[in-house]
Formats: sequence, structure tokens, C-alpha cells
Amino acid sequence: MDAMPQQNPESPASPLPPEGATAVSPPPPPMRTTLRRAAFGAVAAGVLVAGALVAVPDEPQEKAAPPAPGPVARAEAAAAAGSPASLSDLTALIGDRQKWVETHPSDAPAWAALGTAYAQWGTRSADASYFTRAEQALRRSLAARPGERGNTEAWAGLGALANARNDHLAAKKWGETVRARAPKSWTAYPVLIDAYNGLGEYEAAAKATETFGTLRGGVPALARTSQMYRDQGWREDALATAREAADHAKTPAEKADALHRLGDLAWERGEPAEALAQYDAALRTDRGHLVSRAGRARALAALDRTDEALADYRTVTAKLPQPEVVLELGELYESMGLDGDARTQYAKLRQLLDRAQAAGVNESLTEARFEADHGDPEVAVELMEAEWSSLRRSAAVADALGWALHRAGRSEEAVQYAERSLESGVRDASYAYHLGVIESALGQDGPARARLEEAVRTNPDFSPLGAPLAEKALESLGEPAPGGPAVVRPPSAGTAATAAPSPEPAPEKTEKAQAAPDPEASGQAGGASPKAAAS
Repeated sequence: MDAMPQQNPESPASPLPPEGATAVSPPPPPMRTTLRRAAFGAVAAGVLVAGALVAVPDEPQEKAAPPAPGPVARAEAAAAAGSPASLSDLTALIGDRQKWVETHPSDAPAWAALGTAYAQWGTRSADASYFTRAEQALRRSLAARPGERGNTEAWAGLGALANARNDHLAAKKWGETVRARAPKSWTAYPVLIDAYNGLGEYEAAAKATETFGTLRGGVPALARTSQMYRDQGWREDALATAREAADHAKTPAEKADALHRLGDLAWERGEPAEALAQYDAALRTDRGHLVSRAGRARALAALDRTDEALADYRTVTAKLPQPEVVLELGELYESMGLDGDARTQYAKLRQLLDRAQAAGVNESLTEARFEADHGDPEVAVELMEAEWSSLRRSAAVADALGWALHRAGRSEEAVQYAERSLESGVRDASYAYHLGVIESALGQDGPARARLEEAVRTNPDFSPLGAPLAEKALESLGEPAPGGPAVVRPPSAGTAATAAPSPEPAPEKTEKAQAAPDPEASGQAGGASPKAAAS
């Protein structure tokens, strides 16, 4: 199968084949042990020819090296290991499975593999049209063999597709269905980890990550564990585990993903030079790793290498038109005073959001962030309240809802959600900035100052627009008053012995002591707040 002509990873794969072909026997299952195959045996020392025994040479011949796996085999091996495949290998797998199902339309595993590959390609290329193809292929797989009869691969594929569409409730359902059917299989857990994180169910995500590490192990488990540590604010553990994943990566795609993760961690720590080095290393490993080029653009902008940053952003948005990256580019233009270029990017963003909605992809989080700062904050509030009501209560949604409420002039309601955005322990400078601004609007200068200081200390370049505003807001608050609270005075000698002390007013809560109010009590959708996974 590996001898098929290669497709360009940037070009779309052919559409789904017609359904009228005759079924024959299914292909062998994917090679799940490709990366662990031993070398072939030694070349035979002698053969029988016409009944005569050929003499064995005095010196043993060298062992023949196994043939290098082709792109389809590499993509199959990556899928079997739970690792990413390169775009070129993924393209080859899609082409191979398309050809196969043309003449084997009843092959459920082949349809499941094709649907899962379509979903991956849609995510990696930011082309939502592939999600429709993915769903069609996965449904064909289930029609050929229902999940109840053992086709859990198609169920897991539908879960991964739901996560790609940001439909985390559906993904949770599919993942838990696969886990119930095959509890010893690792395939349900990547789906569940992404779904639980998307819903803000961080304890469940941590447990799923631990189970995945037990069942799967290796670099994929290290990558997931590093992300879990990052989400809990355990930066040193996240960094050590990410480095271990990079050290043990076996394929270029796996290595590039690990290096990209190291770049992201460096960026979040406020170290753009280190982030740039890691993104560059990822691109040297896999030049088609466009998310690393987007990270590189972000780091270059922070280092005031603006022309290079714009060049990288233009490359990424042309080949990987993700809404959040287009928004970043628009904000960079705006920070430079290039309002016309910024408006062009914002218009492009609106087009991408419309396409995503038409393809069934939920991009409301990016849309709300855009509307809150560049459009209509009330629209942003409506979008995020709908997400919260549908139980999508991640830290990112809490932050976006709090900020939208503040921008709409509803800071009293906003503060509870802004506080929730930091509950998991994640150390995101933009979350701290938003909470600090909201607290400042409420007259809570002490907590506001602490949050704004946290933002600029965590990452002083977290946003080309937000970071300068954080510095300005911090300067406007000034230094705290010296000498502590002004109302504290010793009692007078004449009253100390004759009058009982009056009750002291309750001290103002700091940002660490304030608990986020229950949304049910404030008229929002109810439910327990997400908590960080226990250490």
C-alpha cells in the first residue's frame, strides 16, 4: 500500500468514494507493533538446489536491515501508539484508505481509520469541511459494524471528532461509552481528557490522565501528563515531564509536538527567547509544523522583531487559517497603529467564524474574545452565558464570560467568573490581568494591584494590546499606602477599662480568600465550580 503516489499535505484529499462497490474480505488490522519490530533474521546461509546441499560460507553474512516503513505504515504506527503523524504521512493514509473502501465498502475498520484521519486532518489544516467527511466515514463504519458488536474504534473516532468541533459534552458521552465497553483499552482516554478539560471537570481529567499513563505509557502519556501539570499550575513538573517527552520522542512528528510544548511553556513563563528557540527546533524537526510557526510569530513580536513576526503570521494564516491566530495577527496590527490591516484581519476572522458555524464547529470562545474587545460586548456575554449554561465551564470560558460582563458594564457579576478562571491553578497572565481590571473597577485596589502585578510578572508580553494596558492600569493604582490600614488606633486610656470594645468591621477579603459565588445564587446556570485535581 505504501507505493501509492504521495499527495501534497496542503492539498485536500479526494471526496468520499461511492457506495456501490462489491465487498470482499477486509484488510489486515493496522500494524500496532511497527515501531517495536525486531530486525529481520539473518540471511539464510544455505539453500537446497536440485537436491544438492550448497556449502555454507566460512564467514557469516551480515544481517539484512529491515526495509524502512513507508508513509502509510508510519501513520498506522502513530495511530496505534496514540502519537501524532506528520501531515504527509496522514495524507498518505487518507489516500490509501480511500482507495481501499472504494472496493471494500463493508470494511468497518477501514472506514473508522479513514474517518479518524479526516478528523485529524481537519484539525491540523483548520479545514472544517473535513469534519463532515469524517462523520460520514465514521457513520459508514458503524453501519457496517455497530459499536455494540465491537466497533469501538468508530465510537472513539466520533469522540475525537466531537472534541475537534468543541462539542465536549458529546465527546464525553462517546469516550465514556468506549470506556464502559472496553475498560482496559487506552483509546477512550485521550477523548475523555480533552472532553473533561473542555468542560472544566479537572479532577476527572486528572484521573483520566493517570489511567492513560498506566494503560498506554510512553511519549503520548508524558505529553498528557505535562499538560495536566501545566493546567494545575505546577510549572516545574510540567517542564520536567515535557523535556522527558522530547528526549524519548521516536518520530519527527512526535518530537516536533514535544518541542512545541516546551515552547508554549517557555512563552507562558514570560521567556520569549527560550520559546523561540524551542519553536525553531520544532520547525527544524518538522518544517510543516505550522502551530510552531504561529508560536514563533508570537515570540518574535514579544522580542520586537516585528517584521519577522508579521511574515510568520502571514504564512500561518494563509496555510492554517485558525480563528485565534487570525485574531492574534489583527491585534498585533492594531498595537502597531495599522488599523486598516487590523480591520482586514477582523473581517477575515468573521468569515472564518461563519464557516465554522456552518460546518458545525463551535468557535464561540474565540468569537466572544473578539466581540468583547473589538465588537459588541453584549454579544460576547450572550455567547459565553450559553456556553456556561450548556455545562462548558472551563477556565477559558470562565475568563471570557467574566471579561465580557465587565466590558458590558456588569463588573459585579463579572468578578465571580474571573475568579473561577484561576481556580484550577493555571497561571495565565491574561486571566490575572482581566481579574485585576475587574477588581479595580469595583474599587478593590489591593487585590487589583496584586493581580496586575501577577500578570506582568508571569508574562510581561502576554498580549500586544493587553500587556501595555496591564502596565498602565498598574501605574494608575500607584503604590499601596504606607503604614498599613489608617483606621487602626490604640484605645484611649479613659475608655479602655470602662467600655467593651465595639466589634471590628469584617476585613475586606483578598483575592485568595474570596470564594466565587454560586452561579445559582446570581441567576446563572447552576452547578459545582471546577476544582483543581488533587496532587
